[in-house]
Order: sequence, then structure tokens, then C-alpha cells
Amino acid sequence: MALHGGIGIIHCNSSASEQAAEVRKVKKFKNGFITDPVCLSPEDSVEDVLKIKHTLGYSGIPITENGEMGGKLAGIVSNRDASFVMSDPTLKIKEFMTVRKNLAVAKEGVSLEEANDLLKKCKKSKLAVVNDKDELVALIARRDMQKSQEFPLACKDPKTNQLLVGAAIGTRPDDKIRAKELVEAGVDVIVVDSSQGDSIYQLEMVLHLKENYPTVDVIGGNVVVPSQALHLIQAGVDGLRVGMGIGSISSVQEVCAVGRAQASAVYHVSKFARKYGIPVMADGGIQSTGHITKALTLGASAVMMGSMLAGTEEAPGDYFYQGGIRLKCYRGMDSFEAMNKGTGKRAAWKNTIKVAQGVSGNVKDKGTLLKYIPYLIQGVKHGMQDAGLKSLSEAETRLYNGKLHFEIRSPAAQTEGGVHGLHSYTKSQFG
Repeated sequence: MALHGGIGIIHCNSSASEQAAEVRKVKKFKNGFITDPVCLSPEDSVEDVLKIKHTLGYSGIPITENGEMGGKLAGIVSNRDASFVMSDPTLKIKEFMTVRKNLAVAKEGVSLEEANDLLKKCKKSKLAVVNDKDELVALIARRDMQKSQEFPLACKDPKTNQLLVGAAIGTRPDDKIRAKELVEAGVDVIVVDSSQGDSIYQLEMVLHLKENYPTVDVIGGNVVVPSQALHLIQAGVDGLRVGMGIGSISSVQEVCAVGRAQASAVYHVSKFARKYGIPVMADGGIQSTGHITKALTLGASAVMMGSMLAGTEEAPGDYFYQGGIRLKCYRGMDSFEAMNKGTGKRAAWKNTIKVAQGVSGNVKDKGTLLKYIPYLIQGVKHGMQDAGLKSLSEAETRLYNGKLHFEIRSPAAQTEGGVHGLHSYTKSQFG
């Protein structure tokens, strides 16, 4: 998601440590200046290198005299160095590492652009950054430079060049511990996950997060009316999630008789939150690129896509076949399946009676995000173009100066607006 300009939110259907580990994976995927690399000492062994390769997925490891970041640089173990000694796990690193005198290094204070130029000249996979005492202060990887060229629209921190990532938490007391672990892992935004965002529990959680972690953005919700939004804004949220009971796996409106038409909710909450400079995320009801276009032109700054991305290779779960169709399970947070597994974070019932506010279902295989996201982006561009809009900022301007109009369509008009009048047709997923 982040490589293509979006941001992924790590779900909380796992332990706090597992969720934090997923955050770390994202933060270390594209680093720029790696300020906290895993280090080893010359006295460590091949076995230690293999452990790091297995857990973190790479074997380019800086070697310092004390085995810690900030220690005096002794060398580097590259994938090439390690590949010839895998058969002897007890062999000391000092026996096969690339020693300090053969390393190209950059001095502390070098810019990322200058460091990348130096990396190109030396033709190495890693470039160490050292201070005047030859102590390691950062590391730069060639792969990160290649990623920047392959994904120019990547959503990343301008200071560290790391990809941005978010994570969800609940409103229970132990979620404060979860939040602490996520912040320590480097999370950029925390989404307080609740089907009803206007509660004392969420307000208390938002206040706690903003007081203890002021540099981390907090998204509150879900809300559907301005009065709900106001309470969260007053508590200090940096963004709002809008939508109640309109997701493809939600049964809230049927079970609880609460909710609101999504277009109305997005428009009215966005219009209100705009006065306070708070952006809105449309959460639910997104089934096509047309729905994304509608949400953005109704005032939303972003959309949350659960069911649309649930069938992709990168989504959690395993594929299976049913009737010759490749499918993946898509489970609601408040479905019985989630609650029975102990992950129903938003339905904390004190007694044994459980009321599901969601369902579990199956979605078709949609392939990899690497192909699907560009298709979605292009579809939204076509929608904006056909509406005569050059940019999202222009869409927002026209929405609030009265030059962008919406009309209610009759059932007949909705039928006309889709494929109709054919005996049969083939609908391509995307091309």
C-alpha cells in the first residue's frame, strides 16, 4: 500500500508483539538512512547471521566491535560473504566479513542524495555512515535506492525516508499497552477501532494517546454525524473515520438499527470537520473505482477499502477453491468467527451472550496489489477527468462553492447506469 502512495493499517486481531513486529517490517522495508540497524560483533557466528536472515529477511549486517549500534565499525557481512560459509554455523564472523579498510563509508552529516551518489560509485550493496571516531551512526542500502526509483509515489516519511504505516487498537485498558509497543516499533498513525466512535471509552483513549504520544497521528471513529465528530475533534483526533453499518461484512444496521447512508454521512461530516482542518476517511461501501471517486468528491480525503482488497495476495488468509473459483475468506471484526477466536475487539460482552454485528464471507482472487492498485488509481483519474476536475483540490473547491452538483438517481436510472440489455457478458477484473 505504502509503495503505491497509500497507507496500510495493521489489524489488531493478534497479540501486541505480533502487531508491532508487522509495523517493524514495514519501517525497515525502505529505510533511506537506517538509524537502528541490527548489528553483530566479530565474535558472533554464522548461526547469528542465519537467525537475522530468517527473522528479518536480509543478511547485509554491519559489524561493530561491541556488536551494537554506535560501536566502532569493524566491517560488514554481505549476502555474498555469508553464502560461502553457510555450511559451518560455528564459524566466527571475523573470519569471513568484509573488513573496515575495504569498506566505502560516508561521514556523518552527509545528505541522502550525496550518500546515494557515493553508493553508486562504490558499487556496493551497503554504505556505512560513521562519525569522526569511526563509530557507526547509520547505514544505507542499495536496495532502498532501487525501490525509490521503482516506486516514485511511495508514501514515506520525508525525514527518514521510511514507508508510512498505521495500526489499529481498541478502547480497552490493555490497548494502552498495545499502543505503547506500536509507538516503540515506529508506527506513524494509530486508528482507534470502534463501530461507535462517540463513546467515553474512545474519548479517553484519544486523550491518552495525544497526551503520551503527541507526534503520532490518531484517527478516531466511526462517526456519521457532526455532533459525534465534534467530541472526537475536541479530544484531539487528527482524522476521522466515517461510516456505520455500510460495510460489505457489516450487519450493524440490521441488528442494531443504527447507521446512515454513506454519501450523506461523508458529505456532512467532511463539511463540518473542514472547519477544524480535520481530514475525513470514508470507511465502508467502497465496491468500485466509481465509489472511490464519489467519496473523494463528497469531501473525503481518503477511503478505506476492506472488501476491495480482501481478495489480493497481500491480504491475510489463504486461498481455496470453491466451484472452480479461487477465493479467500473475509471475516468481519464483529462476526461470530472473530469473537469465538477471541479477536472481537469491538464487542466486549461481560456475559456469555454474544450478538454478532458482522458476518464472514468469501471474496474472489484479485491478484497482487502491485497490479491492482495502479488499476484503481487509473480508474479514479478517468472519473475525475470525465467530471471535468483536474485535481482533488479542485474537486473540493467546487464542492463547497456550489459548482459541483450531485443528483439522486431513480431505480430506473441506476439500472441504465450499469450494464443492461444483454443476454450475457464477460466482465474483466482489470487489464
